[in-house]
Amino acid sequence: MSKHEITSKRASSVAAKVLRSKSSNKAAKSAAGSALSQTKAQGKVTSIKAASAASKTLRSRGSSKSAKSSAGSALTQRPNQQG
Repeated sequence: MSKHEITSKRASSVAAKVLRSKSSNKAAKSAAGSALSQTKAQGKVTSIKAASAASKTLRSRGSSKSAKSSAGSALTQRPNQQG
């Protein structure tokens, strides 16, 4: 099941900021990269690995607001797991 969502311009800008930041960790950069790759690519979804990194970023107390924003954007583009 595919979600028909793309990353907004604002979220793309935040994701790019996270990727440029020297203080962002690997998980935050993975989530930001996933969100950024879906900027104009309707039909693309976040991989399981990127979703896991995004989840880790959201749970981390040390993650910046920008990192959490891009992680949330990546997770909204992950298909729901039902079963």
